[in-house]
Amino acid sequence: MDREIVDYLRQRLSFWDKLSAAEQEALAENSVPQRYRAGQNVHSASNHCVGVLLIKSGELRTYMLSEDGREITLYRLSADSVCILSASCILQNISFDVFIDAECDTEALLIHAGYFAKLLEQNVHVENFALKIAAELFSEVMWTMEQILFMRFDRRLAIFLLDETSKTGSDTLHLTHEQIAKYMGSAREVVSRMLKYFERENIVRLSRAGIAVTDKAKLREL
Repeated sequence: MDREIVDYLRQRLSFWDKLSAAEQEALAENSVPQRYRAGQNVHSASNHCVGVLLIKSGELRTYMLSEDGREITLYRLSADSVCILSASCILQNISFDVFIDAECDTEALLIHAGYFAKLLEQNVHVENFALKIAAELFSEVMWTMEQILFMRFDRRLAIFLLDETSKTGSDTLHLTHEQIAKYMGSAREVVSRMLKYFERENIVRLSRAGIAVTDKAKLREL
């Protein structure tokens, strides 16, 4: 067994100690390091059983496609997250198509879907782990849908900007208007109009370098 893989699995999987020695060995043997380039598709409707991904570094974005080709981002996962919809074929009642792309260069440990499915059937602790992750992601999806369906766009954009500055630790976001529209499930023109309005209100400053948030208090008021 690869000692580094074993140590990582032990650290990241809450059910590790509930497995037999043989199961631990087989799980390690069915786990392989993966690297994804920025923009690379990880999971799609035609390749819906990649496996469970334990993200070491980078970021993955999960989204749906509308009939007219518009992307609706459901959530993004960063380092130390578990991507389980990349193994949607082993989850019962998942009947919709999702796509997963690497937003930047990403390193992950991939647990092969076939063996994870076997563990899921045999071990209640693995099943509980998968259900807990799925429930957390469902909560993220419902929050996204609530914003899209019921929240004014200025409020949604304010929340997005505050979340991004908190996540990156910087008040300057190096995102294009197209990227923001993709993340928010909106149109680039709508994002650009609202950002220009925020700029007139001295909430942000727009430049080629990115979007500088200049008044977080006003964003929080929104």
